Amino acid sequence: MQRWRGLEDIPQDWGRSVVTIGSYDGVHRGHQLIIGRAVERARELGVPSVVVTFDPHPSEVVRPGSHPPLLAPHHRRAELMAELGVDAVLILPFTAEFSKLSPADFIVKVLVDKLHAKAVIEGPNFRFGHKAAGNVALLTELGATYDYSVEVIDLFVTGEAGGGQPFSSTLTRRLVAEGDVTGAAEILGRPHRVEGIVVRGAQRGRELGFPTANVETLPHTAIPADGVYAGWLEVEGESMPAAISVGTNPQFDGTERTVEAYAIDRVGLDLYGLHVAVDFLAYVRGMLKFDTIDDLLVAMAADVKRCSELIAAHDRTH
Repeated sequence: MQRWRGLEDIPQDWGRSVVTIGSYDGVHRGHQLIIGRAVERARELGVPSVVVTFDPHPSEVVRPGSHPPLLAPHHRRAELMAELGVDAVLILPFTAEFSKLSPADFIVKVLVDKLHAKAVIEGPNFRFGHKAAGNVALLTELGATYDYSVEVIDLFVTGEAGGGQPFSSTLTRRLVAEGDVTGAAEILGRPHRVEGIVVRGAQRGRELGFPTANVETLPHTAIPADGVYAGWLEVEGESMPAAISVGTNPQFDGTERTVEAYAIDRVGLDLYGLHVAVDFLAYVRGMLKFDTIDDLLVAMAADVKRCSELIAAHDRTH
């Protein structure tokens, strides 16, 4: 899959293509319907499929300080899109100047002049151009002028997550923030993932017999609510069952929120400086402060046992 950053990265000889545009944070099951249809339509027409997305999130430029927590960084989104069969991802730097493009100028500059769109696939609520003035009706109207077709896909999948609300990135972020990683996984179609570099922490876990990878998360990451979770620690392609702790470490009067993962039954791991991923399967308990270190150790042993059980049960059914 080709990855382009900015319009100037698109090959000069790029021909017709099928395009879909959106933030696509999380590439959740609703997004997968739209992107999957774009890939399918491209194959029907015998042309490549392109996903256009933005960095930073448009809201950060339009309303500074309003950047939403991200469900997936751009490189992860690109990986997920590649798995869906996308041929190219275009990340457009979203600047103040770019935000002022009228809807018609946006269409000409991006879809017509650079990507030579033959078909555009979008969800019903797609908005574009200055002040989000462009909508699907305008996109379709301009298609008659610029020789591309428009197909609107209903991305609203529903299930148990969020009490039956339509699946969306906003709902997923809320569930993650509440610690409902099981609900978030239903929407995403996979466990919620947090990534970052393993850094040296206070090393108390090592002293207590539960050495953890202290993950320095990427900016704006959607981090689950404080608590203990079952999941996996993925390092260089290897996925290890893990007990995960999110919080400020109240036992030792910590103030900084951290994400730490203990790889169950693994000894001698040296992960410092490595980029790792933490996948959240299930919430186990809230963050507590115990009366004694011995009480903490008993609880940690019980947590690891519970995490092992949850992970083993998940593996049998999936």
